Amino acid sequence: MGSSKLRVFNAHMDKKPSAAFTVRELPLPTFDVPYFKYIDEEDEEDEWSSRSQSSTEDDSVDSLLSDRYMVVSGTPEKILEHLLNDLHLDEVQDKETDTLLDDFLLTYTVFMTTDDLCQALLRQYPLLTKTVTQGESPEALCTKRKVLLLASQWTELYKDWLHEDEHSKLFLKTLYRYVLDDVYEYPMLEKELKEFQKVLKIHRRHTVDEYSPHRKNKALFHQFSLKENWLQHRGNANEIEEIFCRVYITDHSYVSIRTKVSSSAQDILKIVSERIQLAEEDLALVTVAYSGEKHELHPSEMALTKSLGTSSRIYTYRKSGALNPFADSEDTQRSVRILGMNTWDIALELTSFDWNLFNPIHEQELIYFTFSRQGKAENTLNLSLLLQRCNEVQLWVATEILLCNQLGKRVQLLKKFIKIAAHCKAQRNLNSFFAIIMGLNTASVCRLSQTWEKIPGKFKKLFSELESLTDPSLNHKAYRDAFKKMKPPKIPFMPLLLKDVTFIHEGNKTFLDNLVNFEKLHMIADLCAPLDTAGIISLERQEAKFYTNHLHVIDNQQILFELSHRIEPRA
Repeated sequence: MGSSKLRVFNAHMDKKPSAAFTVRELPLPTFDVPYFKYIDEEDEEDEWSSRSQSSTEDDSVDSLLSDRYMVVSGTPEKILEHLLNDLHLDEVQDKETDTLLDDFLLTYTVFMTTDDLCQALLRQYPLLTKTVTQGESPEALCTKRKVLLLASQWTELYKDWLHEDEHSKLFLKTLYRYVLDDVYEYPMLEKELKEFQKVLKIHRRHTVDEYSPHRKNKALFHQFSLKENWLQHRGNANEIEEIFCRVYITDHSYVSIRTKVSSSAQDILKIVSERIQLAEEDLALVTVAYSGEKHELHPSEMALTKSLGTSSRIYTYRKSGALNPFADSEDTQRSVRILGMNTWDIALELTSFDWNLFNPIHEQELIYFTFSRQGKAENTLNLSLLLQRCNEVQLWVATEILLCNQLGKRVQLLKKFIKIAAHCKAQRNLNSFFAIIMGLNTASVCRLSQTWEKIPGKFKKLFSELESLTDPSLNHKAYRDAFKKMKPPKIPFMPLLLKDVTFIHEGNKTFLDNLVNFEKLHMIADLCAPLDTAGIISLERQEAKFYTNHLHVIDNQQILFELSHRIEPRA
């Protein structure tokens, strides 16, 4: 066949490798860092042992790798062919095949387009070229069933991503038409067809008699088109969809609001007025373009449709004859409402909010975020919102503390946030936990020596214990060990997960000798596994829901430092 197309490992293969496959008999070493080096045909044992100083060889590895194939590299077509060959139709997939299937479906966009995958699957589906009787072509039937199985799993995994992809829709229509053509000759396809229909949400019940060759394919194709509701946007979604927007008080201070797209200016103004503790009738919402042009929103006007452009912001202005923006000094005049709230309730609401952002994140978002293959912001929307939330919680902690002028209340605030961080850890929400600890470690907060000196010893000890989990030494070993022991559902610290994926991506080539480095993709897929820990955090609404859903944030470090020096001047 010429040059090698696919490289695999088989722990117990004594035969000489063929030209189509390159195999290794050696045990798979363990790496302390994500690293992979290909092995040449010559001197393989020497090169294997010198791949990494941290690699280890253990005799027990042989038993673990019994009858195991691990795809190392290959062309996309060969990897797909190998995957289809190893699929089992009427039984549960073995662990290695299941892992290979999961890794392939998750990472295929790194080395091939969706259109390439669709065309490759269609090429693997053997077309009916002559009339055959049942049982005369078992290999063709088996291949058809495997292609349908893989297509069903791919569609199920990406069903929320395919509604705008024309290549995917055309492929599914074509494959469905092929199956309808074949099911009369291959009655055993009916089982896979029903599963395929479930995935596509085609509810009409078919029988084998209906697949007679005398029926017109065009009519069946038209029926499929009418019922492809899963490919369409949901009707009236804009009326119920929640989005996040920022309503600015000053140029560097805003309230992060979670509200419906259909919210009126009055709805948003009510939230802002309550959050900044000012009378609603004294305030107005104004869109301000970067050119300086202003437009006051009327109470019944849909505010978000007027301000979603990247060239404008929503501001809250004070009504006093004319519209006047708030000065930075006015933003500090308010009471500290958080002191009257239960810390466990606040932590619960932070966890509930984070879970609602984390749960919809598709593993593929990490792939798009790291590789930026298509560069579309909508491909990483949920992930971007969670990262934004983490940043805002960190700024919120610093803002609350630095806007408090009274020393006694600042001490209470520090104690409050330490307890909230401890509760977030207990609730297995490491995203908000990290954000709060980082907020307390912000330079403008750390310098408040008078405030920190008055913190009781037990709180200082608790903070030190919590802070140790954020220690970056030994590649964040403390965090990784603690997170690994936590039972799902749990929320990871997402910036660190992205850092790990990026480290593997930048430290390993995606292609080598024109072959896909599938071992690299397997390592990335392993890191994405925490996003697939099924579980629902069921939380009741707490008193703190409004407070945590709409955070008041100052996002300018210079202003935060000025506030810090104002409440505790240098000695």
